[in-house]
Amino acid sequence: MQRTFVHSNCLIVGLVLAFSHFAPAQNKELTADEAIPIPKVEFDAQGELKITASPNSSPNDFDFLVGKWKMHNRHLDKRLANCHDWTEFDSSDVNTKILNGAADMDTYSTTQFPGMGGKPFEGLTLRLFDPKTRLWSLYWVASNTGKIDPPVVGSFEQNGVGHFFGKDTLNGKPIIVVYRWDARNKERPVWGQAFSSDKGKTWEWNFFNVSERPKE
Repeated sequence: MQRTFVHSNCLIVGLVLAFSHFAPAQNKELTADEAIPIPKVEFDAQGELKITASPNSSPNDFDFLVGKWKMHNRHLDKRLANCHDWTEFDSSDVNTKILNGAADMDTYSTTQFPGMGGKPFEGLTLRLFDPKTRLWSLYWVASNTGKIDPPVVGSFEQNGVGHFFGKDTLNGKPIIVVYRWDARNKERPVWGQAFSSDKGKTWEWNFFNVSERPKE
């Protein structure tokens, strides 16, 4: 019996190792890069976010997005609920500069968006550059809500990474939202979204996507 038990254990271990060898590794692009900290959130006397543009902020910062893209997404199933389950899916995106270069707009499309049951889903992002403050304001509209989300505001740093912050609510409770655009590799940019329910002391990442040019 002992020999059989040892043999069975070895077989199980072997199968586990074999499966691990062939199982795809998690795409590190679709996780938070711990080497890039989220900037500290600051508030003014009225409790509004204090956001200052970086010295190099420019109306050309999002030029790298112009054109067509295909995207791979990773979406947290539940937000601020101690959830650890993620759903991955594909989408496409088309970006255009508008308003004489003072803004850009893109349309995000997929039939795989979580919770949509395979129905077509589209989202529209409008990005506006304020020449006085030199800050970008990013507005998101989803086809299943028909509402414009409160904007997230910010700029890119010299390293090609931008953080954009805004106030919103989740299940009736106030939260802070941050978008991170990592454009260090402009041919494969990475976007991420995180929420904070404690005014930026802690963050939970809940959505990532990485983009690449479609093969014609």
